[in-house]
Amino acid sequence: MTLARRAFLRGAAAAGVGAGLSGLAGSAAAEDAAGAVPFHGPRQAAVLAEPARHSVVAAFDVIAQDRTELTELLRALTDRARFLTSGGPPAALGITGPPADSGVLGPEVPGGALSVLVGAGATLFDERFGLAARKPPKLKPMPTFPDDALDPQWCHGDLSLVLNCAEPDTALHALRDIARATRGGMQLRWKIDGFSSPPRPSGTPRNLLGFKDGTANPEPAERDRLVWTGDGGSYQVIRLIRMLVEFWDRVSLAEQENMIGRRRDTGAPLDGEAESDAPRYGQDPVGTVVPLTSHIRLANPRTAQTDGERILRRSVNYDRGVDSNGNLDMGLVFTCYQRDLERQFETVQGRLAGEPLTDYVSPFGGGYFHLFPGVTDPADHYGRALLG
Repeated sequence: MTLARRAFLRGAAAAGVGAGLSGLAGSAAAEDAAGAVPFHGPRQAAVLAEPARHSVVAAFDVIAQDRTELTELLRALTDRARFLTSGGPPAALGITGPPADSGVLGPEVPGGALSVLVGAGATLFDERFGLAARKPPKLKPMPTFPDDALDPQWCHGDLSLVLNCAEPDTALHALRDIARATRGGMQLRWKIDGFSSPPRPSGTPRNLLGFKDGTANPEPAERDRLVWTGDGGSYQVIRLIRMLVEFWDRVSLAEQENMIGRRRDTGAPLDGEAESDAPRYGQDPVGTVVPLTSHIRLANPRTAQTDGERILRRSVNYDRGVDSNGNLDMGLVFTCYQRDLERQFETVQGRLAGEPLTDYVSPFGGGYFHLFPGVTDPADHYGRALLG
């Protein structure tokens, strides 16, 4: 079994290298295309990209049997991600075997149409691969918070994968490609499809509660101290949050806005005029205008003491249809990035415990992961420094 799996991974990696080089040669300027996210670099640059129209957020269980197989898995995953993001014609494998590509996107994979993020969960550092001493210092399994209703089938994972693109078939194509190339080394644990709406009428996209989501993210100059870890990675939090929209839609607009702390139409704080206005909490110490229990005030009190607790949010919406009771099953795939899980996300989460909004949202899944440092060049691969 182990030999067969290793042979499969070696074959997938070899095919990936051929396809990746073909794609790079066939579209030399792919990474410079409008809107494209560079694949190579010291960090995974897709963290900084604005939410795409379509995405897939997934976690995998690693089934590689030892460290050698894990290395082959990560090489294969890197090769496929490199090719899928740079684009080009699939490798020619002859007429006797299955085609190298599903053909969903046509005879040639478009360059610059996809970005990829890959992270490692705490369970990757158990006894299987001898990596316990190399676990990122702040990485741990995501705990259950007071207002959670977590389903174990939708939680955690050895590896995380986030695919972002403009069209749904691009995400579908990439997931199929990666799953096929890595089948001997990892298998899907859970996955959810996401989407982001265009700004209406302007500014930040809205979530399915109707409010803008992602306002007041850290500015670029602040990201070195708030987002990136010293090795070029970042701690990733994924939270799958169901929104009880039928109940929310029965709440008055004034009550909705007081729970959020912003105007629904403009995204402005309740004491401001525009989405970009900073709320003036110092002039409203008892919460007369922006309630003390509002989401934005609890999440970011805007004090010198809480400045280092901010996170970079990159959330998208999801729609899974109808549940067994006939209720709409939709909500938010909340994703954020930071240097320190406890100091940032968990501290913010502690302030939000019991907020009025918890009556209308129900977190059911997700996990903590640490993004690998970037893939620096064609000879590099995800996790190379980790694996030695």
